[in-house]
Amino acid sequence: MIKQISRWFDSDIGYSFRTSPVAIAAAIVGAICLFCAVFAPWIAPHNPYDLSTLELSDARLPPAWYPEGSSKYLLGTDEQGRDIVSTLMYGARISLVVGVASVLLSMLVGVTLGLIAGFRGGWVDAFLMRLCDVMLSFPAILVALLIAGVGRALFPDAHTTVAFGVLILAISLTKWVDYARTVRGSTLVERNKEYVQAARVTGVSPLRIMRKHVLPNVLGPVFVISTIQVATAIITEATLSFLGVGVPPTSPSLGTLISNGNQFLFSGEWWMTVFPGITLVLIALSVNLLGDWLRDALNPRLR
Repeated sequence: MIKQISRWFDSDIGYSFRTSPVAIAAAIVGAICLFCAVFAPWIAPHNPYDLSTLELSDARLPPAWYPEGSSKYLLGTDEQGRDIVSTLMYGARISLVVGVASVLLSMLVGVTLGLIAGFRGGWVDAFLMRLCDVMLSFPAILVALLIAGVGRALFPDAHTTVAFGVLILAISLTKWVDYARTVRGSTLVERNKEYVQAARVTGVSPLRIMRKHVLPNVLGPVFVISTIQVATAIITEATLSFLGVGVPPTSPSLGTLISNGNQFLFSGEWWMTVFPGITLVLIALSVNLLGDWLRDALNPRLR
């Protein structure tokens, strides 16, 4: 493991990372957010979902540096008396899970359809690309709102897991087009190269050629798109939750926290919405900056 990490640092990508202060800073911020989200049950000062520990007398307390604040709650409390720091950790956890899961699902669908379209060509390629054009003609947030709304109407009393699944599906169906078009373009180039022709001559099946030969050579742009789309998916989830069609209120994400805090913004309790908003911006910005660095590192022409 240590040798592999050392070898990575000595590679071109590792050197590009070491010499990029922006990438290092983004990686540090992203790692801190990820660590706090993953280990929230163990490092959070309070459990915001344990109703027995909540005290309504501590509701709407300002941050600790205010005279009315309490040292128990560094960033204050919300309208239910929940610690803001703890809700940020748990909320970021939900946002990251939804964002990463939706990107993985859209990557799976988009890469598969892009490979088939580029390798097979003909009417299959034409049909899949027209389907992509239809999907691109609708705003992504509108499609996500439609799917999430229909899912909530079909399963009004659904379990939390089903609600998460509907939300992940809603985001994924608006993101797979980017993967499909990118992979299709790269596959059109790769399928005419000598190694693919040699595999065909030797009798290798088309499925094995796509999986073993073409796919590894088209994954570079896919990694860049997936990195950037994690931030986009997190923002889309936050938007849906802000509009009330996201995750259930019993498991609030960053978008839900921003929506709830927005009701008290003009009454002076600014910390309920500002700190979740800052957390969302930090996560999205760090992921976007890492995606930009990865794009430049994998493409020598952009260096």
